[in-house]
Amino acid sequence: MKKQLYDYRGFSLKKLHEPRFSHLKLLGGWIVYFCLYFITENLIPAEKCAPIHCALDDLIPFNEWFAVFYVGWYALVFGTLQYTLLFDVPRFKKVQTFIMITQAVAMVCYLLWPSRQDLRPEVFPRENFLTSVMAFIYAFDTSTGVCPSLHVAYSLGILSVGLKNETLPPWAKAALSFFVFMVCLAVCFVKQHSALDVLAALPVCLLAEALVYGKDYWLPKFKS
Repeated sequence: MKKQLYDYRGFSLKKLHEPRFSHLKLLGGWIVYFCLYFITENLIPAEKCAPIHCALDDLIPFNEWFAVFYVGWYALVFGTLQYTLLFDVPRFKKVQTFIMITQAVAMVCYLLWPSRQDLRPEVFPRENFLTSVMAFIYAFDTSTGVCPSLHVAYSLGILSVGLKNETLPPWAKAALSFFVFMVCLAVCFVKQHSALDVLAALPVCLLAEALVYGKDYWLPKFKS
C-alpha cells in the first residue's frame, strides 16, 4: 500500500492558514457550489427554464447499463480528490481549481439562463436494479440546471490532470480515458442530459484548462 504523504491528523480550523493546510481552503468551493445548487434546483421553477434538445437526442435510446458509469462518476470525483489530498497536493490544487472554474461558469449559466431537459422516459422499458437506481437519481436530481453538463466538465478536468501525470502508467491513463469517455456517453443514455449539454461543457473545460495550466496548456506534463 502506498504510504500517505500528507498528514492531516493535526488539522483544525485555526490552522487553516498554515502553509501545510492552506490548500484545504479550496474545498470551500464545494460549499458555495452546493448553496447555489440548492437555489437552481429548488427555487427556479421548471417552466421558467429553456428546454435543451437536439435531433441527436431522439436517436439516443435510454439504456440503464450506462448507469454504471453515471454513478461511477461520483466515485471518480471523490476518489480523485481524496487520493490527491493524501498523496499529491500539487495535483489536488490543479484538479480542484479546474472543478471550481467549471462550477462557477455553470452556475452563472444556470442562474442567468436557466435550462432543463425533457428527455427522461415516463416509463422505463425494463424493471431491474439499474432502472431502480436511475429512478432514485431522478427523484432527488431535478431535470433543471443542465447546460453545460458538470458531469462532463469534472470528468474532463480529472482526465486532464491524469494525462499530465508522468508517474501514471500508460494502462492507467488508457483506463481513465475510457471511463471518462463512457461517462460523457452515459449522461445522454440515462437521459440526464442532452447531447448539447455535453458539447456546451467543452468550451467551459477549455477555459478552465487555459486558466489552470497557462502557457503549459497543451503540454502533457506539469511540474509538481
